[in-house]
Amino acid sequence: MPAIDVAETSGENVSGTWPYNPKNSQNMSMNNSPNVFSDPNLNRFQVNVINENNDNTTHAQGDPDSQHHEETSFAADSNNRLQISYRPGNREGYDNFPNGDSTKTGGSFHPYDTHNNTYYLKTFGHNTMDVVPKIDYYRNSGSVSGVKMNRPSLMEIHEQLSKVFDKFAKVDGIGGDAELNKEEELKGGFVKFGWVKGVLVRCMLNIWGVMLFIRLSWIIGQAGIGLGVIVILLAVLVTCITGLSTSAIATNGFVRGGGAYYLISRSLGPEFGGSIGLIFAFANAVAVAMYVVGFAETVVELLKSSNAIMVDATNDIRIIGAITVVILLGISVAGMEWEAKAQVVLLIILLVAIVNFFIGTVIPSNNEKKARGFFNYQASIFAENFGPEFRGDEGFFSVFAIFFPAATGILAGANISGDLEDPQDAIPKGTMLAILLTTIAYLAVAISACVVRDATGNVNDTVVFGMNCNGSSACALGYDFSSCKTQTCDYGLMNNFQVMSMVSGFGPLITAGIFSATLSSALASLVSAPKVFQALCKDNIYRALHFFAKGYGKNNEPIRGYVLTFVIAMAFILIAELNTIAPIISNFFLASYALINFSCFHASYAKSPGWRPAFRYYNMWISLFGAVLCCAVMFVINWWAALITYAIELFLYIYVTYKKPEVNWGSSSQALYYVNAIDSALDLTTVDEHVKNFRPQCLVLTGAPMIRPALLDIAHSFTKNNGLCMCCEVYTGPRKLCVTEMNSGMATKQAWLTKNKRKAFYAAVAADSFRDGVKSLLQASGLGRIRPNTLVFGFKKNWRHSTAAQVENYMGIIHDAFDFEFGVIIVRISQGFDLSQVLQVQGMSKLNYISDNSNTLSCFHNNSSCLKRNCRKFCSISLRQWFSTCGSPGVWPTTPSLLGFLREEDSINTISSMHMGEFNQRLLEASTQFKKKQGKGTIDVWWLFDDGGLILLIPYILTLRKKWKDCKLRIFTGGKIFFLIFRMASLLSKFRIKFADINIIGDINMKPSKESWKFFEEMIEPYRLHESCKDLTTAEKLKREAPWKITDAELEAFKEKSYRQVRLNELLQEHSRAANLIVLSLPVARKGIVSDYLYMAWLEILSKNLPPVLLVRGNHKNVLTFYS
Repeated sequence: MPAIDVAETSGENVSGTWPYNPKNSQNMSMNNSPNVFSDPNLNRFQVNVINENNDNTTHAQGDPDSQHHEETSFAADSNNRLQISYRPGNREGYDNFPNGDSTKTGGSFHPYDTHNNTYYLKTFGHNTMDVVPKIDYYRNSGSVSGVKMNRPSLMEIHEQLSKVFDKFAKVDGIGGDAELNKEEELKGGFVKFGWVKGVLVRCMLNIWGVMLFIRLSWIIGQAGIGLGVIVILLAVLVTCITGLSTSAIATNGFVRGGGAYYLISRSLGPEFGGSIGLIFAFANAVAVAMYVVGFAETVVELLKSSNAIMVDATNDIRIIGAITVVILLGISVAGMEWEAKAQVVLLIILLVAIVNFFIGTVIPSNNEKKARGFFNYQASIFAENFGPEFRGDEGFFSVFAIFFPAATGILAGANISGDLEDPQDAIPKGTMLAILLTTIAYLAVAISACVVRDATGNVNDTVVFGMNCNGSSACALGYDFSSCKTQTCDYGLMNNFQVMSMVSGFGPLITAGIFSATLSSALASLVSAPKVFQALCKDNIYRALHFFAKGYGKNNEPIRGYVLTFVIAMAFILIAELNTIAPIISNFFLASYALINFSCFHASYAKSPGWRPAFRYYNMWISLFGAVLCCAVMFVINWWAALITYAIELFLYIYVTYKKPEVNWGSSSQALYYVNAIDSALDLTTVDEHVKNFRPQCLVLTGAPMIRPALLDIAHSFTKNNGLCMCCEVYTGPRKLCVTEMNSGMATKQAWLTKNKRKAFYAAVAADSFRDGVKSLLQASGLGRIRPNTLVFGFKKNWRHSTAAQVENYMGIIHDAFDFEFGVIIVRISQGFDLSQVLQVQGMSKLNYISDNSNTLSCFHNNSSCLKRNCRKFCSISLRQWFSTCGSPGVWPTTPSLLGFLREEDSINTISSMHMGEFNQRLLEASTQFKKKQGKGTIDVWWLFDDGGLILLIPYILTLRKKWKDCKLRIFTGGKIFFLIFRMASLLSKFRIKFADINIIGDINMKPSKESWKFFEEMIEPYRLHESCKDLTTAEKLKREAPWKITDAELEAFKEKSYRQVRLNELLQEHSRAANLIVLSLPVARKGIVSDYLYMAWLEILSKNLPPVLLVRGNHKNVLTFYS
């Protein structure tokens, strides 16, 4: 039995990795010390690797999984080993390990995991759940190539192990269609192609299309051999760069079905992929029509030669084309197997036809062929045909536009990527080789100088003795075709599309080659278009098109897509003009190629660690050049068609962006966003702060953002598009529970902010107390210069019913904020912010307000009337008591008692008689008050103390918002009226802040009314110590027992300040009762001097019975300036 001995010091695990070899396993060591095993006092262990083909029949019988096991031995020395074996049949016997550790059971742990069912070496240490690397842990959910497995989570490894092995590895993601596909694959239902049959053959057949046989001769006649070769090479340059880019993208991870759409969408994201995918699928559908029309033209030429025209040439093309596309549809619908067999047969015919052409060029020409312009290879013909001779409206780029569709076949293999055995290997190899072979063939045909441009076809048009040829090669070869200058002839490169048939050794073979080229290209496009379209529809980017996502049969054939492609192709076949159809799809294909090249460049430029293509022969700048070249060629070919193409693409891009499909493909756009954000943040650190650029960067203690929507709304009002807003939550309670809850809710709560169009971030911390958590947020939040400078939280309405510790925590965050030089904004509304009381749980025993009730909360937030409509549908459960400990803003209590309450179904009190719509209507209305347009009114700013200008900047920013723009600013301050009013008006005008009125309150320091003061005294009475009426010993004892109480000495010392707060409330009631919002200077309590309860009483009396109040105190650094 091979053994691996690993030295380990007593009480410590030693871990490491090494390649396993049974032959030298006895000599393996974890370190370089030669004596590591010589010490008999060292503990060691042995992992026995068992071959699955062992002869241990005792355990194999009756247990199909008996071959998957390991034996691990622990011992003080090699002579006395205690062996512990894990076997599927007897797992319950191993609840505990010898050292007291227990084993963890979990849905994501597979204790009998193997590598290819051969040898199994699970761990390199003892008592561990760590698993060795395996591909199944890296699969996507729904993978049809293998089962997705979850490795043990970090928490499962880090936390204490549970006591029983009771589950194997959790397998997820195999369901629905994926599970069906997996079953079919196991049954041998899928048809998969290699690189030759799947890519090379298809690309060659598509590139060697109709252009090779019936248009290349015309192109050489128009552009000449020189420019004709340039036309071919320019097209090849575009396709070669695109092929390199395609190869790079295709080898950067597993490629599924969808071809160009899949490559672009997974690289640039759904916006680009969705827009170009629709265009690319449409282009392939139109390409079917182009190839079928080319086939029909050839058939009509044969009918003409036999004088068998049915109606006329144009209508015959339509009739033959319609019949052909119906037959091709039948072959496609029959399945990929039949289509692949047909492609192989067509390729053989095509190769024979091409060879037949070159054989024909060396067979001596007869008089009939000479009369039609064919004279075999002649230097004079090469010289005459080398230069261009554009006729009619043709030019270089119009000729290029006619030829370029011949190069569009390079994606024929990639378009069926889902049907390839190994797309990563097949696409690069097959595509690049196909480009090379087809380019050689095109160039060879182009430079075959055998046929003159014009010929009459009359064998009697020979040269008369003494005739001046004027450099005409035909004349030098004995034929006079000068009549073609005054009238249109029927033969020659410029006039006869069937030149290759005439030149070939056996004409019918060229006709067969034309049939093969056109039909194979049409068949490939007819398959590609539905496959790409089906992949697009499966991603549900265009929800109206999801109907076409359904597949049928063992290969998931897109039958509905075939029918749609058939309809589009039939519509364009009715045009019956090849030269009209070809330029239409040229722009569509060029747009696709441009984006493929740009995708490769963008992925490289973003420098994402996930961009690791196995294909190395690409360059990001060449890909960018290819993208620019494609765009330039689009406009040169047909500028208005290019504009239409980009207009369609832009429209689709905007549509997809607006719809925001819920997909995450890890695109390079995401990677570039991150890189740009980091660069911008770093650049910002080099910019010195200036008062003119100050903006409120708010840390808002909302807790879960959906719990206090009004607090988020008011903060968002002065940070949206202007500054940073961070919604923060503090978890207190058992650490493990807090961390678990926090981690599980982070993404959901940020998604809630995004869904509700709140430009804010969500942050959470787990801490021993609320104050500690906020302190951590104050110190660590933000990045570089993008960090909060203002703390925003709600007023603690229930402070009189809270414990002294809770009030101390609340007061502590104010002191901490000032210590860290934060501005502070305390917001108070009459009904409070906390909506947790109205959360409903429908038929559940656990509260999951984050994931399961986010829609309900959104409903509460956006429309309070929806609660009235739906409240009777719910089994109402009062949550008031659950949140009784949640008075502090931003705290989510996770105490064991609360959790026990949530777990006990029987303890949930159903209050059927309570109508929540009526009970919480005012609270819900208050929670939406800052979402509504405020209408004409005022924002009253009580600027009592100069804090640097924050108290003035906040309301000014509010007046810039649509909801607040009709509100006027009214400024209130205290002092001597005639002295201050002009000074304040001058100051505001220098700050360029518009105001409606300035009010100077001269009697601000008067004593309040007796009724108001009596109310204040009654409010603080429960918190007073009353030590002056007790003896000294008793008084000292009371101070030690209740240090948080208000002493008589303190109350006397701050009596004037208390008078001021009470008096201010009276003035606020008098002047600002009808205001939309009151912004008021926040009084500052000296640390260690003013008790917590006295300060809370000041805030209570100051903001009592008023419209929404913002108590603001800046950090006493200037945030306003009147300098330019």
